[in-house]
Amino acid sequence: MKIIIPNWLIILGAIGQMFTAIIYPYIRHVVFDWYNDIQKLKPLNQEIAKTYGRYIQGLNFSFGLISILFTEDLKNQTSLAVALTGLIAAYWTGKVITQFSYYPMYDIPKIKIFKIGEVLMNTMFIAFALIFILLFVTNLVGYLK
Repeated sequence: MKIIIPNWLIILGAIGQMFTAIIYPYIRHVVFDWYNDIQKLKPLNQEIAKTYGRYIQGLNFSFGLISILFTEDLKNQTSLAVALTGLIAAYWTGKVITQFSYYPMYDIPKIKIFKIGEVLMNTMFIAFALIFILLFVTNLVGYLK
């Protein structure tokens, strides 16, 4: 049985990944009041935290852009497709594990829109992980044949 992953699913995931990058500053500023918390750190630690935030934002956007521009290449079962879809799958799977392992102990503001946003964002993270796990497994099986 050959699994065919539709392009629209990959592109939908790509748009979602880019959306997370775009919305990331809003979440940090408004939902988590992140920059006020960062001010409590030493200057070097402030810059390290900001840098990692930019890395996350950049990776989310880049993975989305790659997925839109190279949709077919992400499915072609080459060694590069295996490596790249494996990387993206590991990234989002790690995000989901972290999200549910560590973040529940922190409270977000009890505003209805933030609670809805939390559910929608978590749903997207799980979807990204599943899409890229499926792509990775499909690529790996095809590559090993």
